[in-house]
Order: sequence, then structure tokens, then C-alpha cells
Amino acid sequence: MNLAKEIKRRRTFGIVSHPDAGKTTLTEKLLLFGGAIQEAGAVKSNKIKKGATSDFMEIERQRGISVATSVLAFEYEGIKINILDTPGHKDFAEDTFRTLTAVDSVIVVIDVAKGVEEQTEKLVEVCRMRKIPMLIFINKMDREGKDAFELLDEIEQKLNLTVTPLSFPIGMGYDFKGIYNIWEKNINLFSGDSRKNIEETVEVDNLNDDFLEQVIGEKFAEELRENVELVTGVYPKFNQEAYLNAEQQPVFFGSALNNFGVRELLDAFIEIAPPPRPKQSEERLIKPNEKDFTGFVFKIHANMDPRHRDRLAFVKIVSGVFERNTPYLHVRHDKKLKFSSPNAFFAERKEIVDISYPGDIVGLHDTGNFKIGDTLTEGEKIHYKGIPAFSPEHFRYINNADPMKSKQLEKGIDQLMDEGVAQLFTLELNGRKVIGTVGALQYEVIQYRLEHEYGAKCTYDTLSVHKACWIEPKDPKSEEYKEFIRVKQRFLAKDKRGHMVFLADSPFTLQMTQQKYPNVKLHFVSEYK
Repeated sequence: MNLAKEIKRRRTFGIVSHPDAGKTTLTEKLLLFGGAIQEAGAVKSNKIKKGATSDFMEIERQRGISVATSVLAFEYEGIKINILDTPGHKDFAEDTFRTLTAVDSVIVVIDVAKGVEEQTEKLVEVCRMRKIPMLIFINKMDREGKDAFELLDEIEQKLNLTVTPLSFPIGMGYDFKGIYNIWEKNINLFSGDSRKNIEETVEVDNLNDDFLEQVIGEKFAEELRENVELVTGVYPKFNQEAYLNAEQQPVFFGSALNNFGVRELLDAFIEIAPPPRPKQSEERLIKPNEKDFTGFVFKIHANMDPRHRDRLAFVKIVSGVFERNTPYLHVRHDKKLKFSSPNAFFAERKEIVDISYPGDIVGLHDTGNFKIGDTLTEGEKIHYKGIPAFSPEHFRYINNADPMKSKQLEKGIDQLMDEGVAQLFTLELNGRKVIGTVGALQYEVIQYRLEHEYGAKCTYDTLSVHKACWIEPKDPKSEEYKEFIRVKQRFLAKDKRGHMVFLADSPFTLQMTQQKYPNVKLHFVSEYK
């Protein structure tokens, strides 16, 4: 198959939002329109009626939240779509940040009633930094919420974006009549029946036509004309180049739960969203259409099938073609590896693939060779940038609650830390193990998974640590560094890669340490080199 043609027909994107904005529901409905599933599972009040397809871990089904990024692929209108559904909960933000290194564009989901929320601001900030094209979907239009123009203003101000509506709601909540699709020049009428897969669509070439009154009534017809006039007067015309350069963000309205506005979003998305984009490595810019294969590991997941204790490394293909049973260079280990059963994903359902192209995500069975950020190539030594580990905000000692299961506990901790669920620090003084996480909820997830996936039990003790800082001495042989090591011995630990880390117990200690030892640099992100 022609490489250029395959690249052109791929769209790899992430869906991000604050928890409960309807991200997982939207993912389900996109799969439904793509014909990838027959019936969607609804996520409701933390009880899942039919487990949502993308939430496949047992703990996700119980809690009704996504705690790990899942990968789903399907075909729609001749386009191969790869969706990365990310956790919305702030305690799992690190997984989302890493996932954003593997996407070419993003759909941001916003709740019509709650508007822009804290987690959305953080994620959009990361997308803006990386210049990732964003498309916004304002969800739950069948419920009472904020005025459409008020929401558009809020998005512009809070998220610092330049929006342009490509659809506009007719009424809201109880009065919700439908959506005028500015992009396709038609009206979708809302029936409120979520069992209907496709709602009625009426072509409207001219909004001043009397036909509009017959379709939505006089009051709504008048209101729609005024609103669309205001939209065209106030907001810039959609410019695809500006969107691809992350300078303009198109906005769609709808109700994912009722399949409403989802097809319009999908149709516009496959037309305007970018195919796989070039990626910067430390050595050079890698383009998708280069002949030689390159890719990087952005996620590791243990026990996707608890019966087989398998561990998968998720690889985003950046350039060339990845083929089954072909030896590729693992750059960090400087050795060739061959993969006999690379997987393509559909949530927990996996299929072995013989060939994959740029933009695709493949899962490689891993016996412990991979770490997040590793690069695979056909021989060239390159390193992809930008997959950091952030300084955790919570710290606890981990204890073995069942001495008979020491090996299982060790293996479980080792594998879960490789996934990037949390970070492991071993104290230099006494060898005690400390787990650092971005959010407190992760401790529950670790405890649950250790017990249910590895048969090991653990307990925690609190530890008063403010920040973990990676240490970079100007001269490791200097007297200043030797004194630092001697004085701070109680607070020193090594991370999983063997790098020295200083665990500061308060902001004051941190400040005083930086003043006293100016030649010992302290970093809050592990990838500082």
C-alpha cells in the first residue's frame, strides 16, 4: 500500500476534559457512528449501566471514572481513526500529559452547565504549549446550562483561545430544538430519543426562507437568525490553516448521550483535522513520510488481560512502516528486538496486525525491556523529546501487608511504576520504599491493582514531603556536593532509573537548600537533561 496514501487517511487524536463532562460518552458515540460498536454503555452517577467500552479496568467499572488512557481504532468514511480516550480526573493527569505527546490533534469536551473547569484549563495549556490543533465540543445541550455566547466568551477568556462556532444551538434544555450546522448549512432536529442513532436533518440554504418557521416555529426561527448574524459578525471565519497552527479553535454544540451533533462533529473533524504530523527528536525533525520506521513508547500497561499477566508497551508510529517479525533497534538498550504479535486496539479487544503506518498506535508485548519515552528505529539513533515525569505532590511509605507475598508485591510495584501510574523512590538511608503520586486517588488504584492483579497486599504510612527534586550537581567531585550529600543524607533517595532525588520536607527547606548549595541544581521534572 502506498505510504503517502495511508498517512493521508489517518487521524490520531485525544479527547480531553474535566471529569464528568461526557468525554467517555462522546468516545462511545464516535465508535457507534463509526460502526465499531452496536450499543453504547452509559456512564451514569458513578454506576455504569453497561461498562463503557473504553473503561476496561475493573476499578474503572466500579468507580465510573477513567483512570488510564485507552486506545480505540475504527474506520469511518475511508478514514482510519485512532482515538486516545484519556482520564479526566486530576489525580491521573500525568497519564494524559504523556498521551498528548502521541496525538496530532485534540477534541476538548466542555459541559454546558459547568463551563470551563480547572482540569480543562491545565490540559488546554499543555495543548497550547505543544501547538496541538484543538476542536471544542460543548456537550449536554439537552440540559439547562449557560448561554451559548456566554460560554464562547468564557472559552476565549479562561482558555485564551480564538474560537469560531461551526454549529449553533437552537434553544437549550427543555426548549432544545436542535442545532444549526454552520459548516454544512443544515438543521438537525432534536427528538430527545437517544435510541435513535441518527436524528432528522433538514437542509436550509437560506435562513430567511419562510420554511424555517415551519421547521422550528416562529420564535426559534427569529432567534436563530439573530444569533447566526451575531456569530458571523463577531467571530472570525473558519480558517483551516489557523486551526492547524493552533491559532483558531472551531466549536461544535451537541449532546453526546443522545447521539446529537456527534456525526456533524465527526464529519467536520475528518475533513479538517491533520493527518500524522512531523515530530521533533533531540537530533532532528522526523517526517511521517520518511522511508525508515521510527516510533516511541508513550504508555505501558500491565495486566490488560489479568489471566495472562501480560504487559504492553504502547508505541506511536511517527515515520515509515512498522512490520511484524522485523527486527528494530531499541535505542536505549542499543539492541535489536523482533515482535511476533504486535497488537492494534479496540479497548481491551486486541488484534494482531502485520503492518502499521504513521499515526497508528501498536501494542508490543513487553517482558521489561521498555520504559516510557523509549525509541524504536530501523537503525538510526534518535531520541524523542517531551515525555517527562513530574514531581509528585503526595508521598507515602509502602509496606508489605502479607510477608508470604513479598515477590508478588515487588513485581507488582515494579510493573505499575513502569506504567507511570506513580513514582518509586528508595531512601538511601534505610532502603525504605516511598511512592509519590500526582493525586491521592492513585494510592487506592495501586492498592486495588496489587491485590487483584498480583495477589499482593500493601499498607501505607504517611510521609511529610513537600517536593521531590532531581539533583544535578555542577561538579559531582566538588566539596560543596559532598557536603550536600552528607548533610541531606536523611532526605536523599534514588528513583527507579537510579537518579538521585532530594525529598524536601517544606518550601522553606527547599529555598534554604537552593541558597546554601548554588552549584547543586534541583529540578522538578525528571527529563531535565
